Amino acid sequence: MNTNQPATEPIRLLFEMQRDDNPRLYDDLVRFNKGPKRVNRLRFLAHEGLMAQRWLEQGLAVAPQIQLPRMEAANRVNVQAARQTNQAFDLPEDGEGDA
Repeated sequence: MNTNQPATEPIRLLFEMQRDDNPRLYDDLVRFNKGPKRVNRLRFLAHEGLMAQRWLEQGLAVAPQIQLPRMEAANRVNVQAARQTNQAFDLPEDGEGDA
């Protein structure tokens, strides 16, 4: 396998979620019947969350004219964890992964 090329095989996920796990996400997803619409909504939310995480990591969360409400300590973004998560979705640079 050529490690310089991004993986092209599909990723299949099967998971269960109860409302107690994440009520807002559960309520959003349960609006759709089982099937492609629900899967596409989850895919969209994951993509938007990833983009928002990168935006926050780059320090673009607060424009000079915009004041965001203070977040409680439990809701703050862990920049180190965000960086590691973002790197997991980056394409490998030339030469990386060669054995």
